Amino acid sequence: MMTKALSNHNFAEYFQLYISLVDQSLDVTTALKQTHKKTNGILNLITEDKGGYAYAEGKWTIKELLVHMIDTERIFCNRALRFARNDQTDLPGYDHDNYVPYSGANDRSLKDISDEFNAVRLGTIALFNSFTDEMLDRKGTANGNNLTVLSIGFVISGHETHHINVLEDRYI
Repeated sequence: MMTKALSNHNFAEYFQLYISLVDQSLDVTTALKQTHKKTNGILNLITEDKGGYAYAEGKWTIKELLVHMIDTERIFCNRALRFARNDQTDLPGYDHDNYVPYSGANDRSLKDISDEFNAVRLGTIALFNSFTDEMLDRKGTANGNNLTVLSIGFVISGHETHHINVLEDRYI
């Protein structure tokens, strides 16, 4: 249903880093499901005692990294919903580095964070399944950057892939 090419979608170059990490021959919900499956496979390898590990001074812990992914997905879903509903407001950006210290991630269990991540992803998939082709083509701006609803779905998937690659390379 939603196998739509991004070639005719106008989005800021900044997001190309994330989008390029996703197989764009897939429909957006399949891409979200595939990255979710890979992430859960990696999370199953991490023990609770490793959740507070950071690979270097000043870097996020595994728990903080996961909560950052959850926060970002929620913010991008809000953007997708607003654009799908034809909201033309230039939505504000957010400073992800300022979110982490207030997330309380390190006071939570890795299982609790993983459960929340799974719940958020199921909500994201349901949201994107609710969008028509016309809605997926709608566009808007966030922090002055152009995005379409469809491109947001691929950004979410690619953002996750980016951080899971970091997790694999530097944490485990």
